Amino acid sequence: MKHTGLPLPSLLLMFSMFFSAMLMAQPGEGLPDRGKNEPLKTNPSVLIEAKKMYYSGKDHDAESLLGKYVDRYPEDPVGYYELSKLQASRKAYPEALTNAEKAYRLQPGNNWYLLYLAEIYQMNQEYEKALVLLEQVVAAYPENLDHYYELASLYLGLGKYRQAVELYDKIESQIGISEEISLQKHKIYQHLKENHKSEAELKRLIGSNPMESRYYGILAEYYMEEGKKEQALEQYHKILEIDPGNAYIHMTLADYYRKEGNREKAYEELRLGFANPNLDVDTKINILLSFYTVNELVSDLKSQAFALSGILAETHPDNPKVYSIQGDLYSQDKQYREARDAFLKVIAMDSSRYIVWEELLRMDLLISEYEHLRMYGYRATELFPEQPALYLLTAVGEMQLKHYQEAEELLSRGLRLVVNNQELEAQFYMYLGDTYHALDNAPESDKAYEKSLQIRNNNPYVLNNYSYYLSLRGIDLDKAEQMAKKAVTIEPDNSSFQDTYGWVLFRLGRYAEAREWIGKSLTDAANVSGEVLEHYGDVLFRMGETETAVEYWKQAREKGGGTDQLDSKIAQKKIPEE
Repeated sequence: MKHTGLPLPSLLLMFSMFFSAMLMAQPGEGLPDRGKNEPLKTNPSVLIEAKKMYYSGKDHDAESLLGKYVDRYPEDPVGYYELSKLQASRKAYPEALTNAEKAYRLQPGNNWYLLYLAEIYQMNQEYEKALVLLEQVVAAYPENLDHYYELASLYLGLGKYRQAVELYDKIESQIGISEEISLQKHKIYQHLKENHKSEAELKRLIGSNPMESRYYGILAEYYMEEGKKEQALEQYHKILEIDPGNAYIHMTLADYYRKEGNREKAYEELRLGFANPNLDVDTKINILLSFYTVNELVSDLKSQAFALSGILAETHPDNPKVYSIQGDLYSQDKQYREARDAFLKVIAMDSSRYIVWEELLRMDLLISEYEHLRMYGYRATELFPEQPALYLLTAVGEMQLKHYQEAEELLSRGLRLVVNNQELEAQFYMYLGDTYHALDNAPESDKAYEKSLQIRNNNPYVLNNYSYYLSLRGIDLDKAEQMAKKAVTIEPDNSSFQDTYGWVLFRLGRYAEAREWIGKSLTDAANVSGEVLEHYGDVLFRMGETETAVEYWKQAREKGGGTDQLDSKIAQKKIPEE
Protein backbone atom coordinates (compact mmCIF):
# COMPACT_ATOMS: atom_id res chain seq x y z
CA MET A 1 0.00 0.00 0.00
CA LYS A 2 1.33 3.47 -0.85
CA HIS A 3 2.45 5.54 2.16
CA THR A 4 0.36 8.68 2.30
CA GLY A 5 1.72 10.44 5.39
CA LEU A 6 2.09 10.13 9.15
CA PRO A 7 -0.17 7.75 11.10
CA LEU A 8 -2.99 9.39 12.99
CA PRO A 9 -1.38 9.23 16.50
CA SER A 10 1.77 10.93 15.22
CA LEU A 11 -0.25 13.68 13.55
CA LEU A 12 -2.27 14.27 16.69
CA LEU A 13 0.91 14.53 18.76
CA MET A 14 2.44 16.91 16.24
CA PHE A 15 -0.64 19.13 16.21
CA SER A 16 -0.80 19.24 20.00
CA MET A 17 2.83 20.40 20.14
CA PHE A 18 2.09 23.23 17.71
CA PHE A 19 -1.05 24.33 19.45
CA SER A 20 0.72 24.27 22.84
CA ALA A 21 3.45 26.52 21.49
CA MET A 22 0.91 28.85 19.92
CA LEU A 23 -1.30 29.00 23.00
CA MET A 24 1.70 30.11 25.04
CA ALA A 25 2.16 33.00 22.63
CA GLN A 26 -0.29 35.34 24.33
CA PRO A 27 -1.45 38.17 22.04
CA GLY A 28 0.54 41.32 22.58
CA GLU A 29 3.00 39.78 25.10
CA GLY A 30 6.50 40.82 24.00
CA LEU A 31 5.34 41.68 20.48
CA PRO A 32 5.62 44.91 18.52
CA ASP A 33 2.72 47.27 18.99
CA ARG A 34 -0.05 46.10 16.68
CA GLY A 35 -2.82 47.80 18.56
CA LYS A 36 -4.67 46.34 21.51
CA ASN A 37 -7.32 44.63 19.48
CA GLU A 38 -5.20 43.69 16.50
CA PRO A 39 -4.79 39.86 16.44
CA LEU A 40 -1.47 38.12 15.78
CA LYS A 41 -1.32 37.03 12.16
CA THR A 42 -0.48 33.31 11.87
CA ASN A 43 -1.23 30.37 9.60
CA PRO A 44 -1.09 27.09 11.58
CA SER A 45 -1.85 25.00 8.51
CA VAL A 46 1.43 26.09 6.92
CA LEU A 47 3.36 25.18 10.07
CA ILE A 48 1.68 21.79 10.16
CA GLU A 49 2.51 21.19 6.51
CA ALA A 50 6.17 22.04 7.17
CA LYS A 51 6.20 19.58 10.05
CA LYS A 52 4.73 16.86 7.84
CA MET A 53 7.47 17.50 5.29
CA TYR A 54 10.12 17.19 7.99
CA TYR A 55 8.75 13.88 9.29
CA SER A 56 8.57 12.59 5.71
CA GLY A 57 12.27 13.23 5.27
CA LYS A 58 11.84 16.36 3.13
CA ASP A 59 14.03 18.54 5.34
CA HIS A 60 15.00 20.98 2.60
CA ASP A 61 11.39 21.57 1.55
CA ALA A 62 10.32 22.02 5.17
CA GLU A 63 13.05 24.59 5.81
CA SER A 64 12.19 26.47 2.63
CA LEU A 65 8.51 26.61 3.58
CA LEU A 66 9.32 27.86 7.10
CA GLY A 67 11.62 30.51 5.63
CA LYS A 68 8.75 31.82 3.54
CA TYR A 69 6.45 31.62 6.55
CA VAL A 70 8.58 33.86 8.78
CA ASP A 71 8.92 36.34 5.92
CA ARG A 72 5.14 36.56 5.65
CA TYR A 73 4.36 36.31 9.37
CA PRO A 74 7.36 38.03 11.00
CA GLU A 75 5.57 38.54 14.32
CA ASP A 76 4.79 34.84 14.94
CA PRO A 77 7.47 33.37 17.28
CA VAL A 78 6.37 29.79 16.51
CA GLY A 79 7.69 30.08 12.95
CA TYR A 80 11.17 31.18 14.11
CA TYR A 81 11.18 28.51 16.81
CA GLU A 82 10.35 25.69 14.37
CA LEU A 83 12.78 26.98 11.74
CA SER A 84 15.54 27.15 14.34
CA LYS A 85 14.92 23.57 15.48
CA LEU A 86 15.10 22.31 11.92
CA GLN A 87 18.36 24.20 11.32
CA ALA A 88 19.82 22.82 14.55
CA SER A 89 18.92 19.30 13.45
CA ARG A 90 21.31 19.67 10.51
CA LYS A 91 23.88 21.33 12.82
CA ALA A 92 23.55 24.77 11.27
CA TYR A 93 23.94 26.29 14.73
CA PRO A 94 24.65 29.96 13.81
CA GLU A 95 21.45 30.17 11.72
CA ALA A 96 19.54 28.27 14.40
CA LEU A 97 20.74 30.79 17.01
CA THR A 98 19.54 33.77 14.96
CA ASN A 99 16.02 32.38 14.72
CA ALA A 100 15.94 31.17 18.33
CA GLU A 101 16.79 34.70 19.47
CA LYS A 102 13.99 36.12 17.31
CA ALA A 103 11.47 33.69 18.81
CA TYR A 104 12.60 34.61 22.32
CA ARG A 105 12.53 38.37 21.66
CA LEU A 106 8.99 38.10 20.32
CA GLN A 107 7.85 36.22 23.41
CA PRO A 108 10.36 36.35 26.29
CA GLY A 109 7.79 34.97 28.71
CA ASN A 110 7.72 31.61 26.91
CA ASN A 111 9.76 29.17 28.99
CA TRP A 112 10.18 26.78 26.06
CA TYR A 113 11.82 29.45 23.98
CA LEU A 114 14.07 30.50 26.83
CA LEU A 115 15.31 26.97 27.53
CA TYR A 116 15.75 26.26 23.86
CA LEU A 117 17.74 29.47 23.37
CA ALA A 118 19.99 28.49 26.29
CA GLU A 119 20.58 25.15 24.58
CA ILE A 120 21.44 26.82 21.26
CA TYR A 121 23.82 29.21 23.01
CA GLN A 122 25.71 26.19 24.32
CA MET A 123 25.80 24.62 20.86
CA ASN A 124 27.39 27.84 19.63
CA GLN A 125 29.77 27.81 22.62
CA GLU A 126 28.29 31.03 24.01
CA TYR A 127 28.16 29.56 27.49
CA GLU A 128 27.95 32.78 29.49
CA LYS A 129 24.78 33.81 27.64
CA ALA A 130 23.30 30.38 28.28
CA LEU A 131 24.21 30.74 31.93
CA VAL A 132 22.27 34.00 32.28
CA LEU A 133 19.16 32.40 30.83
CA LEU A 134 19.35 29.26 32.97
CA GLU A 135 19.83 31.33 36.10
CA GLN A 136 16.65 33.20 35.16
CA VAL A 137 14.78 29.91 34.75
CA VAL A 138 15.98 28.57 38.11
CA ALA A 139 14.94 31.81 39.79
CA ALA A 140 11.53 31.76 38.09
CA TYR A 141 10.84 28.05 38.71
CA PRO A 142 12.58 27.11 42.00
CA GLU A 143 10.51 23.97 42.37
CA ASN A 144 11.73 22.44 39.08
CA LEU A 145 14.84 20.43 39.95
CA ASP A 146 15.58 19.57 36.32
CA HIS A 147 16.60 23.19 35.77
CA TYR A 148 18.94 22.98 38.77
CA TYR A 149 20.69 19.96 37.24
CA GLU A 150 21.06 21.73 33.89
CA LEU A 151 22.48 24.84 35.48
CA ALA A 152 24.84 22.82 37.71
CA SER A 153 26.14 20.98 34.67
CA LEU A 154 26.83 24.29 32.94
CA TYR A 155 28.58 25.63 36.05
CA LEU A 156 30.86 22.58 36.00
CA GLY A 157 31.60 23.04 32.32
CA LEU A 158 32.59 26.66 32.97
CA GLY A 159 34.72 25.76 35.97
CA LYS A 160 32.36 27.48 38.41
CA TYR A 161 32.64 24.66 40.92
CA ARG A 162 31.47 26.42 44.05
CA GLN A 163 28.31 27.65 42.34
CA ALA A 164 27.67 24.06 41.27
CA VAL A 165 28.10 22.84 44.85
CA GLU A 166 25.62 25.49 46.07
CA LEU A 167 23.06 24.22 43.56
CA TYR A 168 23.65 20.61 44.59
CA ASP A 169 23.14 21.64 48.22
CA LYS A 170 19.79 23.21 47.28
CA ILE A 171 18.74 20.03 45.50
CA GLU A 172 19.72 17.96 48.55
CA SER A 173 17.68 20.26 50.77
CA GLN A 174 14.63 19.12 48.81
CA ILE A 175 15.37 15.45 48.07
CA GLY A 176 17.91 14.49 50.73
CA ILE A 177 21.31 12.84 50.24
CA SER A 178 21.63 11.01 46.93
CA GLU A 179 24.42 8.93 45.45
CA GLU A 180 24.57 10.95 42.24
CA ILE A 181 24.98 14.32 43.95
CA SER A 182 27.29 13.09 46.69
CA LEU A 183 29.69 11.56 44.19
CA GLN A 184 29.60 14.69 42.07
CA LYS A 185 30.40 16.88 45.06
CA HIS A 186 33.12 14.44 46.09
CA LYS A 187 34.77 14.84 42.68
CA ILE A 188 34.44 18.62 42.81
CA TYR A 189 36.14 18.80 46.20
CA GLN A 190 38.90 16.52 44.92
CA HIS A 191 39.42 18.88 42.02
CA LEU A 192 39.54 21.83 44.41
CA LYS A 193 42.10 19.95 46.57
CA GLU A 194 39.73 20.17 49.54
CA ASN A 195 40.36 16.58 50.57
CA HIS A 196 38.72 16.83 53.98
CA LYS A 197 35.45 17.86 52.33
CA SER A 198 35.85 15.18 49.63
CA GLU A 199 36.25 12.50 52.29
CA ALA A 200 33.41 13.92 54.39
CA GLU A 201 31.06 13.78 51.42
CA LEU A 202 31.67 10.05 51.01
CA LYS A 203 31.18 9.48 54.73
CA ARG A 204 27.86 11.38 54.56
CA LEU A 205 26.82 9.08 51.73
CA ILE A 206 27.72 6.01 53.80
CA GLY A 207 25.82 7.47 56.75
CA SER A 208 22.70 7.79 54.59
CA ASN A 209 22.80 4.07 53.78
CA PRO A 210 25.30 2.20 55.98
CA MET A 211 24.36 -1.21 54.52
CA GLU A 212 25.34 -0.31 50.96
CA SER A 213 28.73 -2.01 50.56
CA ARG A 214 29.55 -0.16 47.32
CA TYR A 215 29.94 3.10 49.20
CA TYR A 216 32.66 1.62 51.43
CA GLY A 217 34.42 0.47 48.28
CA ILE A 218 34.31 3.99 46.84
CA LEU A 219 35.74 5.39 50.04
CA ALA A 220 38.45 2.71 50.04
CA GLU A 221 39.42 3.62 46.47
CA TYR A 222 39.65 7.26 47.54
CA TYR A 223 41.94 6.31 50.41
CA MET A 224 44.12 4.28 48.05
CA GLU A 225 44.44 7.28 45.72
CA GLU A 226 45.49 9.39 48.69
CA GLY A 227 48.00 6.81 49.86
CA LYS A 228 46.02 6.02 53.01
CA LYS A 229 46.37 2.26 52.68
CA GLU A 230 45.45 1.31 56.23
CA GLN A 231 42.20 3.28 56.06
CA ALA A 232 41.46 1.63 52.71
CA LEU A 233 42.01 -1.85 54.18
CA GLU A 234 39.66 -0.95 57.03
CA GLN A 235 36.91 -0.14 54.54
CA TYR A 236 37.49 -3.42 52.66
CA HIS A 237 37.04 -5.33 55.91
CA LYS A 238 33.83 -3.43 56.60
CA ILE A 239 32.54 -4.67 53.26
CA LEU A 240 33.29 -8.23 54.38
CA GLU A 241 31.41 -7.60 57.62
CA ILE A 242 28.21 -6.25 56.09
CA ASP A 243 28.32 -8.22 52.81
CA PRO A 244 30.34 -11.44 53.27
CA GLY A 245 28.98 -12.88 50.02
CA ASN A 246 30.19 -9.91 47.98
CA ALA A 247 31.38 -11.30 44.67
CA TYR A 248 34.27 -8.89 44.13
CA ILE A 249 35.68 -8.04 47.56
CA HIS A 250 38.19 -10.88 47.57
CA MET A 251 39.43 -9.85 44.13
CA THR A 252 39.81 -6.31 45.41
CA LEU A 253 41.71 -7.48 48.46
CA ALA A 254 43.91 -9.70 46.30
CA ASP A 255 44.81 -6.67 44.21
CA TYR A 256 45.46 -4.67 47.38
CA TYR A 257 47.85 -7.27 48.80
CA ARG A 258 49.52 -7.70 45.42
CA LYS A 259 50.31 -3.98 45.34
CA GLU A 260 51.63 -4.28 48.88
CA GLY A 261 53.93 -7.12 47.81
CA ASN A 262 52.21 -9.66 50.05
CA ARG A 263 51.89 -12.47 47.52
CA GLU A 264 50.72 -15.10 50.01
CA LYS A 265 47.78 -12.99 51.19
CA ALA A 266 46.99 -12.01 47.61
CA TYR A 267 46.85 -15.68 46.59
CA GLU A 268 44.68 -16.58 49.56
CA GLU A 269 42.18 -13.88 48.61
CA LEU A 270 42.20 -15.16 45.03
CA ARG A 271 41.37 -18.66 46.28
CA LEU A 272 38.43 -17.29 48.26
CA GLY A 273 37.23 -15.27 45.30
CA PHE A 274 37.48 -18.20 42.90
CA ALA A 275 35.48 -20.34 45.31
CA ASN A 276 32.66 -17.77 45.32
CA PRO A 277 30.00 -18.95 42.82
CA ASN A 278 28.58 -15.41 42.64
CA LEU A 279 31.74 -14.06 40.99
CA ASP A 280 31.30 -14.42 37.25
CA VAL A 281 33.45 -16.87 35.31
CA ASP A 282 34.78 -14.27 32.87
CA THR A 283 36.32 -12.21 35.67
CA LYS A 284 38.05 -15.30 37.03
CA ILE A 285 39.29 -16.32 33.61
CA ASN A 286 40.73 -12.87 32.97
CA ILE A 287 42.62 -13.15 36.25
CA LEU A 288 43.98 -16.54 35.23
CA LEU A 289 45.09 -15.11 31.90
CA SER A 290 47.21 -12.60 33.79
CA PHE A 291 49.36 -15.54 34.91
CA TYR A 292 50.62 -15.95 31.34
CA THR A 293 53.68 -14.42 29.80
CA VAL A 294 54.05 -14.18 26.03
CA ASN A 295 55.38 -17.72 25.61
CA GLU A 296 54.97 -19.59 28.87
CA LEU A 297 53.52 -19.55 32.36
CA VAL A 298 55.38 -17.47 34.89
CA SER A 299 57.31 -20.29 36.56
CA ASP A 300 56.85 -19.23 40.18
CA LEU A 301 53.11 -18.73 39.68
CA LYS A 302 52.51 -21.95 37.80
CA SER A 303 51.32 -23.98 40.78
CA GLN A 304 48.96 -21.17 41.79
CA ALA A 305 47.51 -20.95 38.30
CA PHE A 306 46.75 -24.68 38.19
CA ALA A 307 45.33 -24.62 41.72
CA LEU A 308 43.03 -21.72 40.84
CA SER A 309 41.91 -23.45 37.65
CA GLY A 310 41.02 -26.48 39.77
CA ILE A 311 38.94 -24.34 42.13
CA LEU A 312 37.32 -22.76 39.08
CA ALA A 313 36.29 -26.21 37.81
CA GLU A 314 34.88 -27.17 41.21
CA THR A 315 32.90 -23.94 41.48
CA HIS A 316 31.61 -23.88 37.89
CA PRO A 317 31.65 -27.54 36.77
CA ASP A 318 29.12 -27.05 33.99
CA ASN A 319 30.76 -24.09 32.26
CA PRO A 320 32.80 -25.01 29.14
CA LYS A 321 34.89 -21.83 29.45
CA VAL A 322 36.41 -23.30 32.62
CA TYR A 323 37.84 -26.32 30.81
CA SER A 324 38.88 -24.21 27.86
CA ILE A 325 41.14 -22.09 30.08
CA GLN A 326 42.38 -25.27 31.77
CA GLY A 327 43.30 -26.66 28.39
CA ASP A 328 45.18 -23.48 27.54
CA LEU A 329 47.09 -23.62 30.82
CA TYR A 330 48.10 -27.25 30.26
CA SER A 331 49.08 -26.52 26.68
CA GLN A 332 51.24 -23.58 27.77
CA ASP A 333 52.96 -25.91 30.23
CA LYS A 334 53.46 -28.57 27.52
CA GLN A 335 51.17 -30.99 29.35
CA TYR A 336 49.55 -31.92 26.07
CA ARG A 337 47.65 -35.01 27.17
CA GLU A 338 46.02 -33.13 30.06
CA ALA A 339 45.24 -30.27 27.67
CA ARG A 340 43.61 -32.73 25.26
CA ASP A 341 41.42 -34.13 28.05
CA ALA A 342 40.33 -30.61 29.05
CA PHE A 343 39.41 -29.74 25.47
CA LEU A 344 37.41 -32.97 25.23
CA LYS A 345 35.31 -31.77 28.17
CA VAL A 346 34.67 -28.48 26.40
CA ILE A 347 33.33 -30.04 23.20
CA ALA A 348 31.26 -32.50 25.22
CA MET A 349 29.42 -29.49 26.68
CA ASP A 350 29.52 -27.22 23.65
CA SER A 351 30.55 -28.66 20.29
CA SER A 352 30.17 -25.29 18.53
CA ARG A 353 33.57 -23.93 19.61
CA TYR A 354 35.72 -24.23 16.50
CA ILE A 355 39.00 -23.12 18.04
CA VAL A 356 38.70 -25.82 20.72
CA TRP A 357 38.34 -28.50 18.06
CA GLU A 358 41.45 -27.23 16.32
CA GLU A 359 43.41 -27.22 19.59
CA LEU A 360 42.15 -30.73 20.39
CA LEU A 361 43.52 -32.06 17.10
CA ARG A 362 46.84 -30.27 17.65
CA MET A 363 47.17 -31.91 21.07
CA ASP A 364 46.50 -35.34 19.52
CA LEU A 365 49.24 -34.65 17.00
CA LEU A 366 51.71 -33.59 19.71
CA ILE A 367 51.12 -36.76 21.76
CA SER A 368 51.08 -38.99 18.66
CA GLU A 369 47.48 -40.14 19.23
CA TYR A 370 46.84 -40.57 15.54
CA GLU A 371 43.78 -42.84 15.73
CA HIS A 372 42.16 -40.39 18.13
CA LEU A 373 43.16 -37.51 15.85
CA ARG A 374 41.68 -39.28 12.86
CA MET A 375 38.37 -40.04 14.62
CA TYR A 376 37.84 -36.53 16.01
CA GLY A 377 39.27 -34.92 12.88
CA TYR A 378 36.49 -36.31 10.70
CA ARG A 379 33.89 -35.21 13.24
CA ALA A 380 35.39 -31.72 13.21
CA THR A 381 35.28 -31.47 9.41
CA GLU A 382 31.60 -32.45 9.48
CA LEU A 383 30.83 -29.73 12.01
CA PHE A 384 33.01 -27.08 10.34
CA PRO A 385 33.24 -28.08 6.66
CA GLU A 386 34.61 -24.67 5.61
CA GLN A 387 37.65 -24.69 7.93
CA PRO A 388 40.74 -25.81 5.97
CA ALA A 389 43.02 -26.27 9.03
CA LEU A 390 40.87 -29.17 10.22
CA TYR A 391 41.42 -31.04 6.94
CA LEU A 392 45.16 -30.45 7.22
CA LEU A 393 45.42 -31.76 10.77
CA THR A 394 43.26 -34.79 10.01
CA ALA A 395 45.33 -35.52 6.91
CA VAL A 396 48.52 -35.50 8.97
CA GLY A 397 46.95 -38.11 11.24
CA GLU A 398 46.08 -40.25 8.25
CA MET A 399 49.64 -39.90 6.91
CA GLN A 400 51.08 -41.10 10.22
CA LEU A 401 48.79 -44.13 9.98
CA LYS A 402 50.04 -44.66 6.40
CA HIS A 403 46.57 -44.02 5.00
CA TYR A 404 48.02 -42.00 2.15
CA GLN A 405 45.04 -42.11 -0.20
CA GLU A 406 42.75 -40.76 2.52
CA ALA A 407 45.35 -38.11 3.36
CA GLU A 408 45.53 -37.00 -0.28
CA GLU A 409 41.74 -36.64 -0.45
CA LEU A 410 41.62 -34.56 2.74
CA LEU A 411 44.48 -32.32 1.61
CA SER A 412 42.93 -31.74 -1.81
CA ARG A 413 39.57 -30.84 -0.26
CA GLY A 414 41.09 -28.56 2.36
CA LEU A 415 43.35 -26.79 -0.14
CA ARG A 416 40.32 -25.63 -2.10
CA LEU A 417 39.03 -23.88 1.03
CA VAL A 418 42.15 -21.79 1.69
CA VAL A 419 41.55 -18.09 1.05
CA ASN A 420 44.08 -15.28 1.59
CA ASN A 421 46.36 -17.42 3.76
CA GLN A 422 49.61 -18.15 1.99
CA GLU A 423 51.27 -19.76 5.00
CA LEU A 424 48.49 -22.32 5.29
CA GLU A 425 48.45 -22.87 1.53
CA ALA A 426 52.20 -23.58 1.58
CA GLN A 427 51.67 -26.19 4.32
CA PHE A 428 49.00 -27.94 2.28
CA TYR A 429 51.34 -28.22 -0.69
CA MET A 430 54.16 -29.44 1.58
CA TYR A 431 52.07 -32.30 2.92
CA LEU A 432 50.72 -33.06 -0.53
CA GLY A 433 54.32 -33.42 -1.68
CA ASP A 434 55.00 -35.91 1.11
CA THR A 435 51.75 -37.78 0.41
CA TYR A 436 52.29 -38.06 -3.34
CA HIS A 437 55.81 -39.37 -2.70
CA ALA A 438 54.36 -42.06 -0.40
CA LEU A 439 51.92 -42.93 -3.21
CA ASP A 440 54.84 -43.26 -5.69
CA ASN A 441 53.53 -40.33 -7.70
CA ALA A 442 56.82 -38.47 -8.19
CA PRO A 443 55.56 -35.93 -10.80
CA GLU A 444 52.73 -34.73 -8.53
CA SER A 445 55.02 -34.77 -5.52
CA ASP A 446 57.57 -32.54 -7.27
CA LYS A 447 54.82 -30.24 -8.48
CA ALA A 448 53.41 -29.84 -4.94
CA TYR A 449 56.85 -29.11 -3.47
CA GLU A 450 57.52 -26.51 -6.16
CA LYS A 451 54.24 -24.75 -5.40
CA SER A 452 55.00 -24.75 -1.70
CA LEU A 453 58.43 -23.20 -2.32
CA GLN A 454 56.94 -20.60 -4.64
CA ILE A 455 54.86 -19.39 -1.71
CA ARG A 456 57.55 -19.78 0.97
CA ASN A 457 61.00 -20.47 -0.40
CA ASN A 458 62.71 -20.83 2.97
CA ASN A 459 60.66 -23.66 4.48
CA PRO A 460 63.45 -25.99 5.64
CA TYR A 461 61.20 -29.05 5.79
CA VAL A 462 60.12 -28.72 2.17
CA LEU A 463 63.72 -28.05 1.10
CA ASN A 464 64.92 -31.11 3.03
CA ASN A 465 62.25 -33.56 1.89
CA TYR A 466 62.26 -32.43 -1.74
CA SER A 467 66.05 -32.63 -1.99
CA TYR A 468 66.15 -36.06 -0.34
CA TYR A 469 63.55 -37.57 -2.64
CA LEU A 470 65.35 -36.16 -5.69
CA SER A 471 68.58 -37.76 -4.45
CA LEU A 472 66.87 -41.14 -4.01
CA ARG A 473 65.81 -40.96 -7.65
CA GLY A 474 69.24 -39.71 -8.68
CA ILE A 475 67.90 -36.69 -10.62
CA ASP A 476 68.53 -32.94 -10.39
CA LEU A 477 71.29 -33.58 -7.85
CA ASP A 478 72.77 -30.09 -8.16
CA LYS A 479 69.37 -28.61 -7.37
CA ALA A 480 68.97 -31.11 -4.53
CA GLU A 481 72.37 -30.10 -3.12
CA GLN A 482 71.43 -26.41 -3.14
CA MET A 483 68.12 -27.08 -1.36
CA ALA A 484 69.65 -29.42 1.23
CA LYS A 485 72.41 -26.91 1.96
CA LYS A 486 69.83 -24.14 2.41
CA ALA A 487 67.80 -26.29 4.81
CA VAL A 488 70.80 -27.11 7.01
CA THR A 489 71.85 -23.47 6.96
CA ILE A 490 68.44 -22.45 8.29
CA GLU A 491 68.50 -25.17 10.99
CA PRO A 492 72.15 -26.17 11.42
CA ASP A 493 71.51 -28.42 14.46
CA ASN A 494 68.77 -30.51 12.85
CA SER A 495 70.25 -34.04 12.58
CA SER A 496 67.75 -35.08 9.90
CA PHE A 497 68.78 -32.14 7.73
CA GLN A 498 72.46 -32.94 8.32
CA ASP A 499 71.90 -36.51 7.13
CA THR A 500 69.99 -35.35 4.04
CA TYR A 501 72.72 -32.93 3.04
CA GLY A 502 75.36 -35.61 3.57
CA TRP A 503 73.38 -38.11 1.52
CA VAL A 504 72.97 -35.70 -1.39
CA LEU A 505 76.74 -35.09 -1.28
CA PHE A 506 77.22 -38.87 -1.31
CA ARG A 507 75.07 -39.18 -4.41
CA LEU A 508 77.23 -36.49 -6.02
CA GLY A 509 80.34 -38.54 -5.23
CA ARG A 510 81.67 -36.03 -2.69
CA TYR A 511 82.35 -38.71 -0.09
CA ALA A 512 84.59 -36.81 2.33
CA GLU A 513 82.00 -34.04 2.70
CA ALA A 514 79.25 -36.64 2.97
CA ARG A 515 81.12 -38.39 5.79
CA GLU A 516 81.43 -35.07 7.66
CA TRP A 517 77.75 -34.18 7.47
CA ILE A 518 76.28 -37.63 8.12
CA GLY A 519 78.77 -37.96 10.95
CA LYS A 520 77.33 -34.80 12.48
CA SER A 521 73.88 -36.31 12.44
CA LEU A 522 75.18 -39.35 14.39
CA THR A 523 75.99 -37.12 17.38
CA ASP A 524 72.25 -36.81 18.05
CA ALA A 525 72.16 -40.32 19.52
CA ALA A 526 68.52 -40.14 20.63
CA ASN A 527 67.33 -39.55 17.06
CA VAL A 528 69.74 -41.73 15.10
CA SER A 529 67.72 -44.03 12.82
CA GLY A 530 68.65 -47.19 10.99
CA GLU A 531 68.48 -45.19 7.77
CA VAL A 532 71.18 -42.76 8.95
CA LEU A 533 73.41 -45.63 10.13
CA GLU A 534 73.06 -47.30 6.76
CA HIS A 535 73.91 -44.03 4.99
CA TYR A 536 77.07 -43.70 7.05
CA GLY A 537 78.06 -47.29 6.25
CA ASP A 538 77.59 -46.58 2.54
CA VAL A 539 79.86 -43.55 2.76
CA LEU A 540 82.55 -45.54 4.58
CA PHE A 541 82.34 -48.32 1.99
CA ARG A 542 82.90 -45.86 -0.86
CA MET A 543 85.90 -44.49 1.03
CA GLY A 544 87.42 -47.98 1.26
CA GLU A 545 86.63 -48.68 4.93
CA THR A 546 84.73 -51.88 4.28
CA GLU A 547 84.92 -53.55 7.70
CA THR A 548 83.78 -50.39 9.50
CA ALA A 549 81.02 -49.97 6.92
CA VAL A 550 79.72 -53.46 7.65
CA GLU A 551 79.62 -52.67 11.39
CA TYR A 552 77.39 -49.66 10.71
CA TRP A 553 75.17 -51.71 8.42
CA LYS A 554 74.76 -54.25 11.22
CA GLN A 555 73.83 -51.46 13.65
CA ALA A 556 71.30 -50.23 11.10
CA ARG A 557 69.73 -53.68 10.91
CA GLU A 558 69.47 -53.85 14.71
CA LYS A 559 67.96 -50.37 14.80
CA GLY A 560 65.49 -51.07 12.02
CA GLY A 561 64.33 -48.79 9.22
CA GLY A 562 67.04 -49.53 6.67
CA THR A 563 66.60 -50.34 2.97
CA ASP A 564 65.71 -53.71 1.45
CA GLN A 565 69.34 -54.04 0.37
CA LEU A 566 70.71 -53.95 3.90
CA ASP A 567 70.97 -57.74 4.42
CA SER A 568 72.63 -58.12 1.03
CA LYS A 569 75.18 -55.41 1.92
CA ILE A 570 76.08 -57.21 5.13
CA ALA A 571 76.28 -60.65 3.53
CA GLN A 572 78.33 -59.54 0.50
CA LYS A 573 80.25 -56.79 2.34
CA LYS A 574 79.54 -54.38 -0.47
CA ILE A 575 76.87 -52.18 -2.00
CA PRO A 576 75.00 -54.09 -4.69
CA GLU A 577 75.52 -52.65 -8.17
CA GLU A 578 72.66 -50.41 -9.18
